Amino acid sequence: MTVTAGPFLHVGLLYSGDSEYLDGTVPYILEGLKQDEPVAVAVPGRNLTLIEEALGDSAAEIAFIDMTEAGRNPGRILPGVLLAFADNRSGPVRIIGEPIWESRSAIEYPACAQHEALINSAFTGRELSILCPYDRTRLDDDVLADAERTHPVLWDADGERPSPTYAPDAIVDKYNLPLPEPPAADAFRFDLSRLAAVRRFALERAEESGLTPERAEDLVLAVAELSANSVLHGSGHGVVRVWRDDGYVLCEVIDEGTLSDPLAGRRPASPGQIGGRGLVLVNQVADLVRQYRRPGTTVTRIFFRV
Repeated sequence: MTVTAGPFLHVGLLYSGDSEYLDGTVPYILEGLKQDEPVAVAVPGRNLTLIEEALGDSAAEIAFIDMTEAGRNPGRILPGVLLAFADNRSGPVRIIGEPIWESRSAIEYPACAQHEALINSAFTGRELSILCPYDRTRLDDDVLADAERTHPVLWDADGERPSPTYAPDAIVDKYNLPLPEPPAADAFRFDLSRLAAVRRFALERAEESGLTPERAEDLVLAVAELSANSVLHGSGHGVVRVWRDDGYVLCEVIDEGTLSDPLAGRRPASPGQIGGRGLVLVNQVADLVRQYRRPGTTVTRIFFRV
């Protein structure tokens, strides 16, 4: 399979079994190497091994990234994997990115689908192609339908075709959902005068909930960024809640601000930019970040595995 000409291409590879997986990924990689294009492969560990073994000696020229670690939080993939690779190289670039696999949880999936949709606006006009594999034998039909809406071009065993249902903005909106109400959780109201106090509150609740001291400090760092954003760029005040549920310590920051940019937190700040780093940092330290945005309300919920 060859890459259609154009400044940016985002392809969904719909495969069944290892043979189709390699038939779709390996020629794409080898074509990039033939054209002296930098190539990164960011896929789950087992598939990483499959591709590396199939490439043989050519594997030495590829940047391999285990997506189960680097992309554990889907909000980290754009700034920490895709843009981190592309922005440090000149000319055309190729990336294989597989952010969705069978064991992704239901709470992670909405952030994954939004990530795939946002790739299209994040790379518009760039000399770059991204190939995203989807396992048709293990993923639900709803996931495959979303893949068709987030990728303008689809590949499968029958060849290349345009997606008839491509609508990435609709996927961003589809998964901008109110988050389930937590069980009884302590709430702390803050404003500018209580930013230090909200950090102490978060630290105490994180440690009581079972986080290690190191991860509790990461949670406090994320809370500090989110609460500062609420004060400086939102409504000037907000509420923090911390609780434990289903193997996670969760922390939620609610304010009355309006966060209109869906790429906020998924796009690194440019050199010399003032601000714009807080949400990227939150995505970096948390195991998962979910947001619900509507005019006059922004809810950011961060997850830390216990």
